[in-house]
Amino acid sequence: MKASEADILIIPGYTNSGPNHWQTRWQSKLATARRVEQAEWSKPVREDWIARVAEEVNASIRPVVLIAHSLGIPSAIHAIPLFRTRVVGAFFVAPPEVDNPEIRPKHLMTFGPYPRDPLPFPSLTVASRNDPFGSFEHADDITAAWGSLLVDAGEAGHINTESGHGPWPEGTMVFAQFLSRLKP
Repeated sequence: MKASEADILIIPGYTNSGPNHWQTRWQSKLATARRVEQAEWSKPVREDWIARVAEEVNASIRPVVLIAHSLGIPSAIHAIPLFRTRVVGAFFVAPPEVDNPEIRPKHLMTFGPYPRDPLPFPSLTVASRNDPFGSFEHADDITAAWGSLLVDAGEAGHINTESGHGPWPEGTMVFAQFLSRLKP
């Protein structure tokens, strides 16, 4: 599949993705990409975030590809039963442990637990071995339940601007390969 054949939805996590974040950069380079905007980025409300993801998916005119980071992942996963438009794939990066009481900020736990049902579309999940918001073991466990391909990013932190992943060319290559294998 080519990017021009899909509506690509960028789903940021807690506090949004700033101007130097890889999601923002990708959005500016992919002509069919748009961001799922949330009313409240710093005080996320699970039901509101899920509803916004579903609203954007259902407003799409082409098959949908999701690109979710951090808290955007459980928002997308919980929204699946509300999708009326075809999602052909999902690219997940840095899944947080939303059911771990040790993870901060605490209100991230309101997005847990993750459903463990296999996903109804192909997915690829990139996870780090030293992500402060989620362990690699958790990512391995949840992606196995979903039937998602897990890519080990090594010690890459939260795979965001703070961990040095502004442009993130390696991610661009992994996403391009994933996208090329999707069926329109």
